[in-house]
Amino acid sequence: MSGRATILDVERVRSEFPILATRVHGHPLAYLDSAASSQRPRAVIEAVDHYETTTHANVHRGVHWLSQRATDAFEAARAKVQRFVNAGNSREIIFTRGTTEAINLVAQSWGRANVSAGDELLITTLEHHSNIVPWQMLRDSSGATLRVAPIDRRGELDVDQFISLLGPRTRVVAITHVSNALGSVLPVRELTALVRTHAPHAIVLVDGAQAVAHMPVDVRSLDCDFYAFSGHKLYAPTGIGVLFGREKLLAAMPPWQGGGEMILTVSFERSTWAELPAKFEAGTPNISGAVGLGAAIDWLMDLGFEALHKHEQSLLGYATSALQAIPGLTIIGNAAKKSGVISFVLAGIHAHDLGTILDGDGVAIRTGHHCAMPLMSFLGLAATARASLGCYSNRADIDALMAAVSHAREVFR
Repeated sequence: MSGRATILDVERVRSEFPILATRVHGHPLAYLDSAASSQRPRAVIEAVDHYETTTHANVHRGVHWLSQRATDAFEAARAKVQRFVNAGNSREIIFTRGTTEAINLVAQSWGRANVSAGDELLITTLEHHSNIVPWQMLRDSSGATLRVAPIDRRGELDVDQFISLLGPRTRVVAITHVSNALGSVLPVRELTALVRTHAPHAIVLVDGAQAVAHMPVDVRSLDCDFYAFSGHKLYAPTGIGVLFGREKLLAAMPPWQGGGEMILTVSFERSTWAELPAKFEAGTPNISGAVGLGAAIDWLMDLGFEALHKHEQSLLGYATSALQAIPGLTIIGNAAKKSGVISFVLAGIHAHDLGTILDGDGVAIRTGHHCAMPLMSFLGLAATARASLGCYSNRADIDALMAAVSHAREVFR
């Protein structure tokens, strides 16, 4: 495949994902849960296997050949991430277990050192629990106030209200790039500019978990201070994630965890810290996960975001039209700019029951509150069914979803 292609050859893409040949309860698998965890292409599987079978050793500390090869592979993956998000240098790339750990790192390290009683933390109604709970914990330990920017019923941020909540006491603005529950895409660059104008003492953290697999991300263009994402939503292994942080901020932050690798010197009286990025990578890292993440980035960049975006938006339109034609079905979240996520409810059928019936027909979707309980409360819902797209999703998957939903309506008639 070439990154220059403008039309995605989806059947060729699908052939690179072995798991898509799986049959579920006698039906071809229609995997529509990529927002929870994407599948892995053969290139990623083989890269991890090659590392495990030819290269594995602990990194940075060994002088032997295998350790040096493992270190080279690990740091090569960091360099790929740096280029992928256009960070200024590799010291600004911290490997974590995922988005959740990355956000907690900022809340507990930067937050504890810089937030005090009377300060304000600003999030939005759209946030995943991972971008709510760490700030609640910081609020409770610091005496700060947590404020929430509202959205409308379409799932779009009320920008005027967002501006009104910014002020001289705002210290943190933590926003999602793409809503995992509704697919709403926030105008991060514009919001960051508003923060710089109305709350110049605030940092901006972006939860990019649902963005990086669907659109190019340039942290310097976004002008954010921190950007967090997970490998397992980017066609990479689980247990690996990234925190981008401005070098000046990271250098001034205290370590979050202590142990091996993050130290320069240790005595029983005191310890001193290693330089970036090691200061925030205590202990043995997920080396094979980083290698897999690097392979996933190579694979995705070769695929090309232009072709991917066209494919996913076309499929989103097809799925939206098909779902809207089903009697009793309501799509939840109709923002003007959406990523490949459709949440919906079907009258008379609980989302969990719907998901169970769909699974029996080989269709994998997500049901529940999607780790966004405050958003569900705002919408007056206990749960939704959520179909989410990946590069390998095709019209046959959507047709299978439609047939399974029609089956569910017959069961509950």
